Parts: sequence; C-alpha cells; structure tokens
Amino acid sequence: MTTTLVTGATGQVGRRFVPRLLQWTEPGDTVRVLVRDAERGARLAALGAEVVLGDLREESDRAKALAGADRVINVAAAFRDVPDEEAWAVNRDAALALGEQALDAGVGRFVQTSTNLVYQGGRNRPSREGDALLTEGTWVYAVSKAQADTGLLALHAERGLPLVLVRLAYVYGEGDPHLREALPRVAGWAAHRRLPMVHHADVAQALHRALLAPGVEGRAFDAADDAPVSAFDVYRLNGLPWDETAAREDATDPWFGVTDNQSLRDELGWRPQYPTIWTARAAGAL
Repeated sequence: MTTTLVTGATGQVGRRFVPRLLQWTEPGDTVRVLVRDAERGARLAALGAEVVLGDLREESDRAKALAGADRVINVAAAFRDVPDEEAWAVNRDAALALGEQALDAGVGRFVQTSTNLVYQGGRNRPSREGDALLTEGTWVYAVSKAQADTGLLALHAERGLPLVLVRLAYVYGEGDPHLREALPRVAGWAAHRRLPMVHHADVAQALHRALLAPGVEGRAFDAADDAPVSAFDVYRLNGLPWDETAAREDATDPWFGVTDNQSLRDELGWRPQYPTIWTARAAGAL
C-alpha cells in the first residue's frame, strides 16, 4: 500500500487533479492532501482523500503531511495577485524545504509542478528540457519557480532526491477562470501572438505519468497542447470582439513561453485528450 501526498490540492490545478488521482489509485492506497482550509478539505475528504490541515510554509506541517508518505506531488503555487514575499515563500522556499524533508522521509518519487515560464527563451524555437532557466527578472512568479527547479535539481544531483519536473503551459478548462483572466494579459498583443495552453485533463494525465514512470528521476517534461492559441482567438473564445483599431505590440520573441512536448509524448506516452483549445470547446470542456 502506498500513500501519495498532494500539496496545493484546493487550487485551480489541485482541485481538478485530486479527484482524478483518487479514481486512478489502487484499492488500499491513500491520497493525502495538505490543505489550510478545513471546509475545502472536507470536499476532498468526501471523495476519499485523507486530509491533513496545515500550511506548506510551516516545517512542522510539512513533517506531519510527509509522515509515512511514499510519493509527493507538489502542486502548490502562489501565482497572481499575491505579494512578492508570498510568491517567494510558496514557490521557491517551501518547495525546496519540502524537497529536503521528503528526502529525509525517504519518499520514492517527488513530482514538482513547474511552469513553461521558467525558460530564458530567445532561441528562435520552442524551449525544451535542458535549456537555461531564468536566474533573475521582475516577474517574481516565473523567477521563483525557476529557482525552485534549479534548487530541486541540485537536490537530485547532490543527494538523490527522486525528482521529476512537469512544466505546465497556461492551464485552462472545466470552468477554470484562466481563459477569462488571459484577456488582460493579451490585451496589448498583436492578433497573431500566441499563448501556449494545456487543459486540466491533460495536466492530470501528465502528473500521473510523472508519478509512476520508472527511471525518469532528474528529468523535466513540458506539458503543453499542440497549438498555442492566438491573442485574437482568446478574445473570440471569450465571446468578445477584437478591436482592430487598438495599438498593439508584436512579440519581440515569437517563441516566448512555447515549449516542446515531444519528450512527454515519446518517453511517458502522454497523449493530450484536448490537443487544441478548439477540441476542448467542441467537447464542451472549457
């Protein structure tokens, strides 16, 4: 019997991933979630999860959640509309501390959920595993996640943390407000500039495969669908007209944020259920 700890279980990704993980878990195995909110945790408990109340930023709470855990999936993230110090504390500091404590607890697999935004870019092609990561910058979310990736990879190299990184494109689907929230992000873009995306169903599949695949420790995999969506279509998908008279900026790097999903396909057998946002729209899965 195995116990899998999931952090960030009540966030946009976690709340859609945990129910799927519970369905995929063998009888007798446990899915444990670390949550700060008892009411939101109760919803997951009703589905069969074991709930531990606590804060990922607290050492004692991490230790409590890790006790007896065989595997860890760190989905926790502080994304937008949070103070910079919270983004650093959750995205980098807590992730690295969780990795250290997971090592001490003897976990057999540590899956870190990262982002396509950790890459430096500027290569005139999609970014892929092994490309240089950000070390500094003004976007705290991206830099804090990049520094977490770098630190966890060092823990793997130096101390054997059984790490697998999954770097997500812009996640959407199943009522997630991200598609609406993309509007201000692309408001100043040229119509053809592209936003890389990935559906929640395909995120869950990628994380599950990263959790179970043998012999991939120390690797990173990029989870993105097969066709980044244009700024024009972000407006169209939200039912809004495109203002053709507005002044807009072209991309200085047309490949910014675009990643190569071939390793995830070839090595982990990942096949996106929704290879494009139009597939998801046709299925009523937006």
